Amino acid sequence: MHIKLLPTLGLMLPLFTAVAQANVEKTIFLAPAPVTVPSEEPDLDDLGLERLSPQRPVVRTRLNASFPTTAVPGGTDSWFFLENLNPGQRYEVRVCWLATQPTTFTLTTYVPKEIEDKSLLSSFSTYAAARLATLDTSLQVNTIPRRASPHSREDPLDPAPTSESVLFLHVQAAADYFSTDQALMQNVPPVAVDLILDPFLFNVFPRSLVPTAGWIVLVTALAVVLGNWVVKEVGRAVNDARRQSVLEELKKK
Repeated sequence: MHIKLLPTLGLMLPLFTAVAQANVEKTIFLAPAPVTVPSEEPDLDDLGLERLSPQRPVVRTRLNASFPTTAVPGGTDSWFFLENLNPGQRYEVRVCWLATQPTTFTLTTYVPKEIEDKSLLSSFSTYAAARLATLDTSLQVNTIPRRASPHSREDPLDPAPTSESVLFLHVQAAADYFSTDQALMQNVPPVAVDLILDPFLFNVFPRSLVPTAGWIVLVTALAVVLGNWVVKEVGRAVNDARRQSVLEELKKK
């Protein structure tokens, strides 16, 4: 009996492979205790930053990048607002970008009080002012009306302070390539990215990886079943060959 496994495996392996088309950087954190948002201090308001929350966990955007320098080793700064978090729950924020745009990303989260640091506040204010300049003129005020909590029955644009777990996300993007194209070296193009907020199940396992874990368990179970079948078939083939050999020896006698 001949068992032709190699051709079968050759056909099956492509089903379990994928092409890597993007790079990923991430930061993991515990959601802090609730604070009053918006803050009573104007400098700590979110000023129209793009938001991520468990209800809106993905933001697709373009981030400015620059080559690192002594003065700015991390590249260009961008800021985002993480809201409606569950206090004490573990989360991760991932930034995914095309491998065709080599970039080094650094992600850091801060509670509102930490933004009072002069260096952070300067970066934050510069980015917020630049972003406000691109928004509708009716929104260019010190406080951007925020969305109410999804559990609130109030006006969804009610700017009244609420207590919730929030963080500021600081993203630094540094170009990580060299090119003979002087235009690319002098003007780094914006990087297309996906920012993803991913909660951990039981503070242990990222929720987005549950389907992947399911597939791994399924493939492992199938491999065990297939492996047992192969072992049995090979054992039976060996036993049949041994019995045939014994019968031939007896016939010769």
